[in-house]
Amino acid sequence: MPYVHLSTHTEYSIVDGALRVDDMVPAAARDGQGALAITDFNNLFATVRFYKAALEAGVKPVIGCDVLVASPRDPAQPTRLLLLVQNRVGYLNLCELLSRAWLDNQQRGRAVLKWEWLEDGRAEGLIALSGAQDGAIGQALLQGDTRTAQTLARQHVAVFADRFYIELQRSGHAACEPHVQAAVPLAAELGLPVVATHPVEFL
Repeated sequence: MPYVHLSTHTEYSIVDGALRVDDMVPAAARDGQGALAITDFNNLFATVRFYKAALEAGVKPVIGCDVLVASPRDPAQPTRLLLLVQNRVGYLNLCELLSRAWLDNQQRGRAVLKWEWLEDGRAEGLIALSGAQDGAIGQALLQGDTRTAQTLARQHVAVFADRFYIELQRSGHAACEPHVQAAVPLAAELGLPVVATHPVEFL
């Protein structure tokens, strides 16, 4: 199965990306990648530019965003969730979620989504990846709290249904391998699909 990058931060992901849209799309086309996602941190600034460039290069564009979600366990420490757009409704919902977070729920200068916004129907048309070791489920697993991780996973399924995936990464970060070793059994026990991503920030 061809690998598709689903965790890609461009130059518009201001705090952690240096990948230029004008470079990444031709590189993906040369490499024979049939699809490519952008998931900039907390914004959709590159969407139009990326979408047009990808279509012209014959690469299927996947629009998404790496977002922060408020944690009920520790309000001062939001966790990551990777959202991918499935259709037009999902794109509009993602736009609304981000706008609402920037306007109504900034924490330390960062936009943070509230979980109840997703429960209120704004998850429609969005595919969710768990955020790997930086997501709420991953954080619970790394703390050895399997019961909380199971509860959180079921909450995600209740909101996203069959559009929720346990995300695995092996990027060299110290937390990656312990997370993978705990997340795979969790996914198997709950019957959840897994997806491998790699955080791309450079060409």
